[in-house]
Amino acid sequence: MNWSQRILHRPFFIKLLNWEYWSFNTVYVPILPVWFLLCARARSFFFFSASNPTIDYGGFLMESKKAIYDIIPEEYYPKTIYFPLPCSPEAVVEEVKQRGFNYPLIGKPDVGGRGRGVKKLANENELRVYAASSPLDFLVQEYVPFAREVGIFYYRYPGSEMGHVTGVVQKEFLGVIGDGRSTIRQLLLLDKRFILQLPVLERMYGEGLEAILPNGEKKELVPYGNHARGAKFLDDSHLVDATFVRTIDGICKRIDGFYYGRLDIRYKDWTSLREGRDFSIIELNGAGSEPTHMYDPKHSLFFAWKEIIRHWFILFRVSRLNHKKGVPYLTFMEGRKMFRDNTEFERKVAQMYP
Repeated sequence: MNWSQRILHRPFFIKLLNWEYWSFNTVYVPILPVWFLLCARARSFFFFSASNPTIDYGGFLMESKKAIYDIIPEEYYPKTIYFPLPCSPEAVVEEVKQRGFNYPLIGKPDVGGRGRGVKKLANENELRVYAASSPLDFLVQEYVPFAREVGIFYYRYPGSEMGHVTGVVQKEFLGVIGDGRSTIRQLLLLDKRFILQLPVLERMYGEGLEAILPNGEKKELVPYGNHARGAKFLDDSHLVDATFVRTIDGICKRIDGFYYGRLDIRYKDWTSLREGRDFSIIELNGAGSEPTHMYDPKHSLFFAWKEIIRHWFILFRVSRLNHKKGVPYLTFMEGRKMFRDNTEFERKVAQMYP
């Protein structure tokens, strides 16, 4: 690697030259006038709260994952147990055993995003440690064994017979393939995306990053399809056809009060998912959802702005139609409290899960 390549592989330049790593404010501030225009048309800064009436704040911020799973048919998501704090680690292990859960499991905070606090738990001891150290109410789920994960953006206008799919993002998990000579750390340093994850991976694996994988052996280092955790997002929206839309629409219509947002789904293969088989909903995100297919490295910032604005207008129309049916918008005081609470929550979570 020559000197210019070394410079371009520094985290500062990786972030500078690839907009997908820019901060939320850097990406969104230039298009905020469009958002304020929609607020003016709705006569509410918090019109989005009417988008999904059964989800707190429409799913914009601070929504409970447990409350969302409660409105999804049980056959659509992994077996899940909710544990409010305080709770005994031994009681957690015992309840998981009594419910007949199989390891590995996934532990995740009930509120939060960007993969913070999500951990794969291989055995009882890891579950016990997770329960003892969790600073927030949390969920324990059976790990979904399907190897693929996809994000599907869906909306349906209230009163309409048919919903729509506006984008599909395929997720490649962070992993490396051994060559029989290089350490895992050396393999990570070859990929700009992985370089940005090194501090987290060092905390997770420590000296394990010095291991040398046999030639051709693949090791998955982060088993979550989260962009902030190093997953690569690829725009597969071209795969959407009428059959796929009917399948997703049928699933979403069974989720009470859900009109707008993104489904993150683990699945066996595309044919099965297209036909509504062999899949599991990992997350359902509401009004705060991003059209994550925009993060495909082939897309420009201008494409991202176009997609964000397009989805904002859809969110506005969905919310206004629900409002006309009697769903209230948040009051100014309620909305301000939501943002204050979220700011405080984010500050605490950043300290808990650095």
